[in-house]
Amino acid sequence: MILRAGILLWLMLAPAFAGKAPTRSPAEVMDVLMWNREPVGGPFELTDHTGKPRTNSDFRGKLMLVYFGFTYCPDVCPTDLQAIGLALDKLGTAADSVQPLFITVDPERDTPQHLAEYVPMFHPRLIGLTGSAEAIRKAADAYKVYYAKVDPPKGDGGYYTVDHTAFIYLMDREGNYLGFFPPGTSADRMVEIIRPRLGETAR
Repeated sequence: MILRAGILLWLMLAPAFAGKAPTRSPAEVMDVLMWNREPVGGPFELTDHTGKPRTNSDFRGKLMLVYFGFTYCPDVCPTDLQAIGLALDKLGTAADSVQPLFITVDPERDTPQHLAEYVPMFHPRLIGLTGSAEAIRKAADAYKVYYAKVDPPKGDGGYYTVDHTAFIYLMDREGNYLGFFPPGTSADRMVEIIRPRLGETAR
């Protein structure tokens, strides 16, 4: 596992689940991610920010950094995406062996066209992925991601937000789960964990 700061993770998960009726508690989600109690990750069929269909198998042979968020996220998502981009820069040419993916949890607004304007702000190699609500839900469930649309107060102009857990998943060259980085992880910490994995080959 990448990080085992159970108390910290609890504090980060709890707000996202507050007032909701999730199928499992924050402690159960924490247990799954930290100790690999259940499979994390799996197949997906989505569309990238160029309009090209993409599946998980497209990225075999590379480590993957997988992040679920949405473009209208005011703070956490852009901060974490900036850290991912900086980590790739710090890896230099070795970053060619790492594929960062940004999977939206707001497909209603995050069309391929909108993602095409958004993802290049963080790194030229970042791929934005969207799809139908059903396809997004399937991918999120595979990665044990919680998200829920939060309707705006009346008179707020129709703007809504999306509550979601915000972990950066590190997957190996065959798409297997290695661990996660919690929100706010620095680029240096990501590099410290990723670099030793670059010498590993697919089994």
